[in-house]
Amino acid sequence: MATTSRVVFALLCFLHDSAGALRFASYYGDHMVLQRSPDRAVLWGYGPEGAQVTVSLLGPSVQKTRPVSVTKGIWRVTLDPVVPGGPYNVTAAAVDGDSATLTDVLFGDVWLCGGQSNMYFETSQVFNASEELALAAAYPHVRTFMVALRQSETELTDLIKVEFPWSVPSARGVANFSAVCWLFGRYMYENLKYPVGLVESCWGGTPIESWSSPRALQQCGLEANTNSSLPEMKNSVLWNSMIHPLLNMTIKGAIWYQGEANADYHQDKYNCSFPAMISDWRMAFHQGSGGQTAKDFPFGFVQLCTYQKGSLDDGFPNIRWHQTADIGFVPNPKMHRTFMAVALDLPDETSPYGTIHPRDKQDVAHRLTLGARAVAYHEKVSFLGPFPSQILSVQLYVNITYNQKVSVTPSKDIFEICCSELGAPCGPTSIWVPAPIMHWGPTTVQLCASMCPPTKEVAALRYAWRDWPCDFKACPIYSANRILPAPPFIINRYLQKTLEAGKE
Repeated sequence: MATTSRVVFALLCFLHDSAGALRFASYYGDHMVLQRSPDRAVLWGYGPEGAQVTVSLLGPSVQKTRPVSVTKGIWRVTLDPVVPGGPYNVTAAAVDGDSATLTDVLFGDVWLCGGQSNMYFETSQVFNASEELALAAAYPHVRTFMVALRQSETELTDLIKVEFPWSVPSARGVANFSAVCWLFGRYMYENLKYPVGLVESCWGGTPIESWSSPRALQQCGLEANTNSSLPEMKNSVLWNSMIHPLLNMTIKGAIWYQGEANADYHQDKYNCSFPAMISDWRMAFHQGSGGQTAKDFPFGFVQLCTYQKGSLDDGFPNIRWHQTADIGFVPNPKMHRTFMAVALDLPDETSPYGTIHPRDKQDVAHRLTLGARAVAYHEKVSFLGPFPSQILSVQLYVNITYNQKVSVTPSKDIFEICCSELGAPCGPTSIWVPAPIMHWGPTTVQLCASMCPPTKEVAALRYAWRDWPCDFKACPIYSANRILPAPPFIINRYLQKTLEAGKE
C-alpha cells in the first residue's frame, strides 16, 4: 500500500506542476515518430483550465488545428493525416501566448513492444552486439522510446516516469534498448523505407495477468490476486501504469515476447488469457485514440524458446500451444491478424544471462518481420512454417501431409505417439512413445508406429513437445528453404476429428 501511495503522490505532483504551463504529455518529445496517414495522430497534454489551444505543424507540409479547450487540465487534438517523412516542428499554443514545441518530429509507423525479460533483453547482450551497435547510427529514422518500470493499483492517464525519451539512434542509446524491438524496427525500416517509431514497455519476470485489464481477466475467470509478495505480479498493475497511459497514442501495431512466467502460473488459463489480452488491447487502443488505431491492429508475438535441456516438464510446450489458442498456428479464427515467430530451434546453452535468455535475437526479429510484412502490410511473403494439413494412421505407420513443401532431417524421437484402446482419447497421464521418421517426400513425412501394441492404435500425435526439442537451427522439419521452423503441435484424433491448417 505504501508503494501505491508513493505512485499516486508522484503522479499528483506531476499534474500539479503541469497545471500552470502548457505542455505535452510525458510520451511526446523531440525526435519522436507520430503515426502516418491514412491514420491520424493524436496529441494531448496539459494547460491552464479553460485555455484555448491550437496545434501547428511546420515542415514538408503545414497544418493548424482548430482551437480546443483545456478541460480538467487536459487538451487533446487529432491531426489531419500526414504522409511519411519529416522533420516537423509541432507547436501547441494557447491564445495567451504560452506554447510548447516538439522538434525533429517524423511521421511513420509506431510499434509498441511489450512482454517480459526476453523483450527487455538489451541490444548490448545479443550475439555480435558490437557489430549491431555500430550500425545503429545508420538508421536515423528509426526512433526509440522506453517506458520506466512502475506499477499502479489504478489506471493512470499518463506515465509515472519515462526511462528513455524519444531519441535518434546511437550505439550508446540502442545498447540499453530492447534488442527484439530495435532489430524488428531496423529490419522493418529496411523494407518500408520510411520512419519507424518503437515504444518499449516491458518488465522481466511478469505474467500476462499483470499486463491485462480486469475486464480481460474476468473473461477467463481470473480474479484479483492482491496477496502477491511481488508487486509487479499482481493482476493489472502494469496494465494500469505502463499500457493504459499510452492508449491515446495512434499506433500501427504491437509485438510481444512473454509467457515464461506463466509456465507455472495459471498455465491452464493462458489459452484464454493471451487472446483475451490481445482483444482487449485492441479495443482499448481503438477507443483511446478516438478510432485512429485500428480496432484489429496487427499483433505479433514470439513463441517461447527454450529453458532447461533434457527437462520433461510440460510447462513450456503447453504455453507454446496455448499461445496459439490451442490451434498450433496463427492467424487463426480465435486470433485474427496475429503473427508468430517460432523460436524453439534457437536455444543458447552457454548464454551468460541464463539459458532462458538466448542471445540470438536477430533470427527472432527477422521471423517477426516476415509476419508483420504479411499480416500488417499485406505483402505476399512466406511467414508460416510447415503445419500438418492431413494426418493418416494405420497399424504400422503415421503419414503426415504438410501444407507446404518441407525440408526434413531424420529424427528418432522428435515425433511422439500415444497408443490407446480403440476410440479412447489420450489424457494428461497417458504414455507417449517415440515415432521415428521413416520416409519423407516434398510435402509428406512417414512415421513408424510399431511401438503401439496390436491391441492399441495411434490415438494422438505430437511434434517437438518438450522444453528443449532440438539443437540450434537443427529441428527436423523446416520450410523448403529452411528459414521457417515447423511449430510444435499436439493432435488427439478423438478430440479433433479433422485438422485443417487454414489461413484467414
